[in-house]
Amino acid sequence: MTPDGLSEGGYQLLPGQLDAEQCDYLKTVLSRIPPERAGRRNILESCPEIWPLVEAGNLYAPVRARLGPQARLVRALYFDKTAARNWQVGWHQDLSIAVSEAAELPGFSAWSSKAGVVHVQPPDALLARMLTVRLHLDPADRDNGALWVLPGSHRQGRLAEEGIDAATALGEPVLIAAAAGDVLLMRPLLLHASRKALTAARRRVLHLEYSADELPAPLRWALQIEK
Repeated sequence: MTPDGLSEGGYQLLPGQLDAEQCDYLKTVLSRIPPERAGRRNILESCPEIWPLVEAGNLYAPVRARLGPQARLVRALYFDKTAARNWQVGWHQDLSIAVSEAAELPGFSAWSSKAGVVHVQPPDALLARMLTVRLHLDPADRDNGALWVLPGSHRQGRLAEEGIDAATALGEPVLIAAAAGDVLLMRPLLLHASRKALTAARRRVLHLEYSADELPAPLRWALQIEK
């Protein structure tokens, strides 16, 4: 991608943002967490010792450069795809955020509970300003379930099912082949998908979501960790 690929394409791959020692540290810490079928939610509550690495300059600097100094981490997930613990995800956008409690407000809908945390779909404008950061702890390729993205689809806003079908029929998907230590920046409204792994090679990814917005009262972001 070009330097402005995040705004144009909705994603940007940053090679070598984590070194081998950092990747090994994360894998060691995360190995203590029993995996769920499609990964693990609320991972920073389970592994608070990875906070310093998540906030390290080489990871936080790209976020601050794009969202400003008020950017903060608002949700963290962990995915560990293997041949034995395998899944595929169809084309979709990331539409939900994690909040501390439910409160009926205009523009906030589709309330749900995931792993004991309240989730809601906020207005599109808030999603459009957010940034997702995916830390690759293993190489990701076509055979072990790497992510596919549809460049530019984030500029179409929130898409209904028929809109997703139309966009994927006309667009040219791109495979995000990444090395261990590479970081993918992407907009939540970017259409993305992943296929089942075809090999035994693991594909571990730490998925972090950032926002510079404060939610309208009385809503608060669910991730409120005292470090």
